[in-house]
Amino acid sequence: MLADMVTPGNRLVDIGCDHGFLSIYLVSEGICPKALAMDVREGPLTAAGTHVAEWGLEDYIEIRLSDGLKKYRTGEADTMVCAGMGGRLMKRILEEGMDKAAGMKELILQPQSELPEFRSFLRQAGFRVTQEDAIREDGKYYFAMKAVPVREQTHRCQPLYDQYGELLLKGRHPVLLQYLRQRESYVRQLEASLFAADSRKAKNRLEEVGDELKGIEEALTFFCEG
Repeated sequence: MLADMVTPGNRLVDIGCDHGFLSIYLVSEGICPKALAMDVREGPLTAAGTHVAEWGLEDYIEIRLSDGLKKYRTGEADTMVCAGMGGRLMKRILEEGMDKAAGMKELILQPQSELPEFRSFLRQAGFRVTQEDAIREDGKYYFAMKAVPVREQTHRCQPLYDQYGELLLKGRHPVLLQYLRQRESYVRQLEASLFAADSRKAKNRLEEVGDELKGIEEALTFFCEG
């Protein structure tokens, strides 16, 4: 999913590269001419270096120890991939390296949590999401987005778009539909248990649950149109 979002011909920097497989795939397939694989942990980087050598790609993929974008030098890459970490951590990485991130042609991002807050942050930081995708694997959902820097904010996003992704909703993505139905079932069961609890804490939580159900119902209307 992430590899398919990378624009062919772009140089890559993978933040939090783990064992380097994304960089190896993109370079070996001729999608990226060069890649910079960075991670804050020495263990995964050592493994990444071993894998790069096994593929004979040492001249095309550089391995570098770095906390986020700290060791990245502006202009080394066109596409930044940052995936498989919490939205809060990803937000910190971008905030600390905003000048460098804003100099990229595209950011491909796959936060594991705090998606509504992360989407809102991207918009306010001057990025526009141009592509979104989602997959379900081993019972878990993964949502990815491609964002590009823009000179000015073109519109104020609706909270529903921050929650579930404007392009996923408008494109009626089947994985998002599956996620919404599964989430709706869970939240309705939670609502029933809170009603049965009949405590002050449960009543306060019921309001939050009701708001989430309204959002889910509104999101599901995108899949009923036409």
